[in-house]
Amino acid sequence: MAVTEPIRLTSLSHGAGCACKLGPSQLAVVMDLLGPSLPAEGVVVSEASGDDAAVYRMPDGSGLVVTIDFFTPLVDDAADWGRIAAANALSDVYAMGGTPTLALNVVGWPVDTLPLELLAEVLRGGRAIADVAGVPVIGGHTITTEKEPLYGMVAVGTVDLDRLLRNTEARPGMGLVLTKPIGVGMITTAAKRGVATQEQLDVAVATMTTLNAAASRTAVAAGVSAGTDVTGFGLLGHLRKMLEASGCAGTIDAAAVPVLSGVLELAQHDVVAGGTKRNHAWLGPTSDWGATTLPEQLVLADAQTSGGLLLATDDPTGLVDALGVAGVDAWRIGEVVEGSPGHVEVSRRLATG
Repeated sequence: MAVTEPIRLTSLSHGAGCACKLGPSQLAVVMDLLGPSLPAEGVVVSEASGDDAAVYRMPDGSGLVVTIDFFTPLVDDAADWGRIAAANALSDVYAMGGTPTLALNVVGWPVDTLPLELLAEVLRGGRAIADVAGVPVIGGHTITTEKEPLYGMVAVGTVDLDRLLRNTEARPGMGLVLTKPIGVGMITTAAKRGVATQEQLDVAVATMTTLNAAASRTAVAAGVSAGTDVTGFGLLGHLRKMLEASGCAGTIDAAAVPVLSGVLELAQHDVVAGGTKRNHAWLGPTSDWGATTLPEQLVLADAQTSGGLLLATDDPTGLVDALGVAGVDAWRIGEVVEGSPGHVEVSRRLATG
């Protein structure tokens, strides 16, 4: 009997996870060509502010949160891909301070080259994470594709409109707090190229499949109103977006930024996704990189998938402590300051140990 070679999903993907998305400068061109949407009664958060999800005011005064996220494979294990994609989609609801209530699957599948049993594994992984979040997956939409599989979710949730987390609410004097280490983009790129260690991949998958639910609840309970999640634009890209939306500048202490083990070495060997390089190019005009080397800069721009929350707060020490009590790792990594909107000054260098 012939031995069937295992299917490497990452070999079918042109980019790993959120690194396959349009770069920030490309997206800006499209949005400029499209123009703003017409004002509509009940819309609280639209695409205009670049927030993580849309928010609509319901007739009873509650807030409805709606978002969609999907991408190509970033790991070879089908169930893990599904788990990561689901956690990533639900994260946009958590990043608004909301609670997800239901989800729909979004699928593109090359039916002539990949077995349907493998798709079932992807969906089973997505459902497993949704079950952890207490979110029913109640349907979805599928299309056939020629070569590249796609998977993600529409996520719908509710939010107290008086306790929204938004990227427009950062103010000078606030501290910046991050709730997950960065570097998963470089590790998944390394996996695609066959140079990641199993330990690196295991840690990256564990990081990406950790829900931001507890971090979101804790931030809302602490009175935080400014935040976003860190995904395809990288840490400094999402910080720039939040600072631009808030009309502020910021500083980052590179030595305080948590980075997964071995990631800087990957950057030094150019194991870097194209999406990360697009992020870095876009950040150039608004970033003072200080003494950081190019590989360190690329780590700070690394396109994340299902990253942590980036929060701005008047009481960063209290927030870090509260997150710790809730079982969430957190690091104070910088400050919001007066200055040109979106400008970021980086001090010190990445910690290597």
